[in-house]
Amino acid sequence: MKLGTATVAVLVVLAGSWYAFRKYSQPSCGNAAKLSIGAPADIVPALKAQATEWSEQAKLDHNCVDIEVFEEDPADVAAALAGKANKTLTGVGQANGKTRIPDAWVADSSLWLQRLRAAGAQGLPETAKSIARSPVVLAMPEPIATTFGWPEKQITYTDLIGKVATDQKVKVGIVEPSRDATGLGGLLTLAAAAQAAGGGNPAQATQVATAALRSLAAGRSSLRADLVQKFPRGSDATTLSSGLSVAPLSEQAVIQYNGQQPPVRLAALYAEPAAPALDYPYAVLGTDRASIANELLKSLDSQGFRDKLGAIGLRGADGAPGKGFQTPANAPATPAATQLPDAAAIEGLLTKWQAITLPARMLAVIDVSGSMLEPVPTAGGATRMQVTLEAARKGMSLFDDSWALGLWVFSTLMDGKLDYKQLVPIGPLASQRNQCLQALSTIQPKRNGDTALYDTILAAYKTVQQGYESGRVNSVIVMTDGENDDPAGGLSLEQLIAELKKTADPAKPIQVILIGIGDKVGEVQMRQITDAIGGGTFVAQDPAKIGDIFLQAISLRGQVTQPK
Repeated sequence: MKLGTATVAVLVVLAGSWYAFRKYSQPSCGNAAKLSIGAPADIVPALKAQATEWSEQAKLDHNCVDIEVFEEDPADVAAALAGKANKTLTGVGQANGKTRIPDAWVADSSLWLQRLRAAGAQGLPETAKSIARSPVVLAMPEPIATTFGWPEKQITYTDLIGKVATDQKVKVGIVEPSRDATGLGGLLTLAAAAQAAGGGNPAQATQVATAALRSLAAGRSSLRADLVQKFPRGSDATTLSSGLSVAPLSEQAVIQYNGQQPPVRLAALYAEPAAPALDYPYAVLGTDRASIANELLKSLDSQGFRDKLGAIGLRGADGAPGKGFQTPANAPATPAATQLPDAAAIEGLLTKWQAITLPARMLAVIDVSGSMLEPVPTAGGATRMQVTLEAARKGMSLFDDSWALGLWVFSTLMDGKLDYKQLVPIGPLASQRNQCLQALSTIQPKRNGDTALYDTILAAYKTVQQGYESGRVNSVIVMTDGENDDPAGGLSLEQLIAELKKTADPAKPIQVILIGIGDKVGEVQMRQITDAIGGGTFVAQDPAKIGDIFLQAISLRGQVTQPK
């Protein structure tokens, strides 16, 4: 049928009228209100979809809102917020110059807000509502998880500590906890379990905890993507034993990993006690956009948003999953919420972590005076020398290849007129670990040898200073069982302290750690030295406990006293 000219004209007029109605009945968005939201990549897809949906609805209600959701690493935003108050967070450092501070910030964990408040950052809300949740689990290749009793047995972090301590094939990994909330949650829980494994004995607890932290440090990665690449790609025994055995990861990370159909799937172990979960707090930072941000927040409590979360492996804020959520085997329907530790405990643990894991350059100096031949009744008759060397060997096993280590012995007249002797020069353990172990095996006490402690401390200090390396903890660690006793004279206590202060360079700080063995050491004098120059004094009244004391000294490198 053909349309007449008049009919066509009418249709054109009607169409134009409808276009004009649609154009002018819709609000003009040339001056749309703007809102920026920064969030980790884990949750950005769901946030973007919800923000788009909400802003479209706002247009229908004649309100124009332009919402930008962008990816930003929580550590970078935290660094920027701390930097505004001239503060830094332990292990985080200064902000990336490209980091944007959004109007509303969705961190992956309330741990970030807690750390920022403790550091004195400004502009943070008193409370921030959680909009999603992902439990922190122990991720294990399924063949390895079965050796822990999965999926029937409820696994504990204490089980993991015990397995790591007794089975060298178990390789533990972690994402750098100072910059990653999942890593921090796992670190907090593992450290607490290690302390509990000490059975109420502080020294034993410190030893277990330090060993656990060193095991974690050996398998740490800066990024989660790098960590997951360490999991085995085959189920044969050789491949399993050479790959990563276990790492704390978010439940979402395990779901996404398995979604890629890897050769070996990961099991998610919901170990007890539960680590602090990722809870995605929604913090409004810009007061001029607060009303818009809070209106959007209301829509994030909807079933629609829960379903968007479920599609990317996240749970709703209450822990219940939405549609499309791929529930891991043996997962609780709704994981219980976990209480955050206090800020002081968090920063204390991170300081200890930094002290243990920072690349170190150390000169170890061991007393070989005649008194080191004395037997130790509580060590089955082993001599002081034997228990000291065993402690040194165990301690060295905790140092990774990034460390540099040198070894001296001292008594009196050990190398011509020198009261000390170099066995191994300070150098990278990556190339001279065996040399250090061999040198330890050859050390013997010098019968009738005395203890030229003060001259040796000064010489060791100057040696470390001469080869000082920035970016490392440069230190001298001296193990001795007696007071300074030098028949040839040598430095007095006052002269030693004066020389150390004169030699010290604030731009090249060196820690002096003195470890006393037995009840005849000059503890008062030792403390005067370390108080004056910076360092710490530790005394094992029972020489059999020297191993525990050695580990305490190493683990506290970041907390020893600064010079007065």
